[in-house]
Amino acid sequence: MVKTKNSDSLANKLSQLYQGIADILKQYQPDVLAIEETFYGKNVKTALLMGHVRGVAMVAGRHAGLEVHEYAARKVKSAVTGNGAADKQQVLYMVKRLLKLKEDPVTMDASDALGIAICHGLNYKLAKLGS
Repeated sequence: MVKTKNSDSLANKLSQLYQGIADILKQYQPDVLAIEETFYGKNVKTALLMGHVRGVAMVAGRHAGLEVHEYAARKVKSAVTGNGAADKQQVLYMVKRLLKLKEDPVTMDASDALGIAICHGLNYKLAKLGS
């Protein structure tokens, strides 16, 4: 997990985030980066900040030589639960069941990330079958 200080400037936070993601990618050497598409919420400031964060993650992935795949939240929820309008608790429940986890993921964000990974795995497998 990458943490920044509230007192840091946005530029410093984004720089720290980039370096933290780059370090994680170097350590774990994934084959691909799957990320949730931009979420359009009521709070414009939050949506803008999340756009910055997504951009940093995507650039870090591309700099590491990874393909970057984006998935809409509804597609992730549908892949994991069968319901594109599922709430976070339903996603958490199914992530835990599908991955046969004994305990809940540490945070809801971790559950969401695992859901995105499951969604990508299913979509990748379907794409391979179709080609």
